[in-house]
Amino acid sequence: MGAKLLGIDIGTSACKIAVFDEDGTVVEQVNKPYQVYYPQPGFVEQDADEWWEAIVAGIKDILATKKVLPEEIKGIGVDGQSWSAIPVDKDGKVLAKTPIWMDTRARDICDRINAEVGEDKIFQVAGNKFLPSYTTPKMLWFKENKPEIFERTYKFLQSNSYIVYKLTGNMSQDLSQGYGLHFFNCKKLEYDSKLAQELGLSVELVPPLYECDEVVGHVTDEAAKYTGLKAGTPVVAGGLDAACGALGAGVYKSGQTQEQGGQAGGMSICLSKALADKALILSPHVVPGAWLLQGGTVGGGGALRWFKQEFGGNESFDDLTKAAEQIPAGAEGVVFLPYMSGERSPIWNPDAKGVFYGLSFDKTKAHMTRAVLEGVAFSLEHNLQIARKTGAEVGVMNAMGGSANSLLWTQIKADVTGCKIQVPASDTATTLGAVILAGIGCGIYSSYGEAVEKTIHITRVHEPNPKNHEIYKKSMELYLELYEDLKETFNRF
Repeated sequence: MGAKLLGIDIGTSACKIAVFDEDGTVVEQVNKPYQVYYPQPGFVEQDADEWWEAIVAGIKDILATKKVLPEEIKGIGVDGQSWSAIPVDKDGKVLAKTPIWMDTRARDICDRINAEVGEDKIFQVAGNKFLPSYTTPKMLWFKENKPEIFERTYKFLQSNSYIVYKLTGNMSQDLSQGYGLHFFNCKKLEYDSKLAQELGLSVELVPPLYECDEVVGHVTDEAAKYTGLKAGTPVVAGGLDAACGALGAGVYKSGQTQEQGGQAGGMSICLSKALADKALILSPHVVPGAWLLQGGTVGGGGALRWFKQEFGGNESFDDLTKAAEQIPAGAEGVVFLPYMSGERSPIWNPDAKGVFYGLSFDKTKAHMTRAVLEGVAFSLEHNLQIARKTGAEVGVMNAMGGSANSLLWTQIKADVTGCKIQVPASDTATTLGAVILAGIGCGIYSSYGEAVEKTIHITRVHEPNPKNHEIYKKSMELYLELYEDLKETFNRF
């Protein structure tokens, strides 16, 4: 039993709150949904105060079960979605909804900044391209389009740092989320004030940097009143959801790889040095001294969720995937491009569209379902191909997220990539990663190795099927060819 730790995960569709024993056993957990707003084309927003309201409700629900007492919780870790830009005033009041990672409103700003400041110059510092999904262009969008909000903004916060602020009253910027700010030097792990000025911003607009496992503050009396938590409970800075998910899946040493199957898809390869590629995403890991070379795709579990919602009727996810299992590898020529809100890495095309190719009168919903599963796997393989070209080694992958619960989907990913896939406790990987950070910061674990050994256990293993892998090589060629053929069409309409 021992100490208990609280993890908070701010996802795109919902927040997940979970309490763990120090051996990684889930004591209690809840999910609380909230809205995503689409006010106009290219705009995708959420309300940070709605995150807080959902978290408060979730913590109260957990404590109401009496399975966890407030005084038993020895530390709190918070992770969150990337690339928020939450403008707050000096009192911490949210001044506007935040554009989230799917938002592309700052495209024109990016074109201008890349021309004026220089794409290569920015990349040399940031290790990432200057693209509208990131935080920096969104900050500039507020400056240029909402000057009345920008002038009142004291700091721009990330998703997890806003919740940490609500719990502790202290504003922070963890290192793993720093990569969303292009004036954050991803190699040196520090702000570059000169580049910030060239971009038309200031480092004063963001909080001080913290290690992800560093205690930022303690639960205030006010936060305790709202949530039922014990005042004085330590709260660490936390970090990026993908990075916490990688840690919670057991990826903390160089060469290990995490495969992400949440609302979005992608992968994270753990590195001992900052190895950047313009087609991918580089971020510090939540583990000190490590970096993650990431591929972040729009198409993940959200693609199947959309398909079920629009075409599944009363069928469950299990019903859909059971039917898809009867369709052979390659979906008999049906291919799906999972670009449901543009696409991030490695093509970085906000105009890209979702596409079904190969439909005919003999094709069924099961063919289309299988094509969705395979299309998401192809987007994963596309990122892995780019990563291999940089010299990053990819062997065994540890899967996480709701999609890892599907035996078929995980096997398809193994067959497409040719990689062995291990599945730890996939539903809790991200919150577990946040909890490990809290456990390190509060002294519950002496090292990351000890924490991983105590808390993470592999539940099943998927070996790639060589025959299917050969089939998928041809399907992958078609997948890539379809994008290249349609790229100009996407850009016109």
